[in-house]
Amino acid sequence: MARRSPRRGDIDIESVQARIRGAGLRCTAARLAVMQYLMSATGPLTHAEVSEAVGHVKGFDRATIYRNLTELTEAGLVSRVELGDHVWRFELKRTGHTHAMGEDHPHFLCTSCGAVSCLDDVDIAITPKPGRGAPAGRSPTGRGKPGKSADAQPGGIRSVSEVLLKGQCGKCGDD
Repeated sequence: MARRSPRRGDIDIESVQARIRGAGLRCTAARLAVMQYLMSATGPLTHAEVSEAVGHVKGFDRATIYRNLTELTEAGLVSRVELGDHVWRFELKRTGHTHAMGEDHPHFLCTSCGAVSCLDDVDIAITPKPGRGAPAGRSPTGRGKPGKSADAQPGGIRSVSEVLLKGQCGKCGDD
């Protein structure tokens, strides 16, 4: 379960309304509640997590929450990610972060408690083992633009769109 920021009261409702309207959507009470909840999250949330929090407090049913998550995703305000467990998770595309720029970013999944968090401040580089050529689509430093590398071997990696790291979070690692 994604951890939430304690700063929920700091969310400017008028700017959220402007973002929703700017994406060409009507600013309904359900849509506003979903956006506010996603803004307070520090990682991607499942439909069930959003429904439990927003639905119980605001009285919206699960179908309404799901429809709003889908419409916000289609409008480009929210991204949807699947982390290998066949469950869609939703996260707000934040201004000034990789989320907002449409860039993929790595996620961390705690194998003990199930917490999922975004690793916006982490740069993952794919580098070849010593004595081997660069993977297809990357420069030898792993930071180049996608495209064929001179050293690429047939069947090599052309591009990477998702990275998921699994392990124990700091909270579970202390146990």
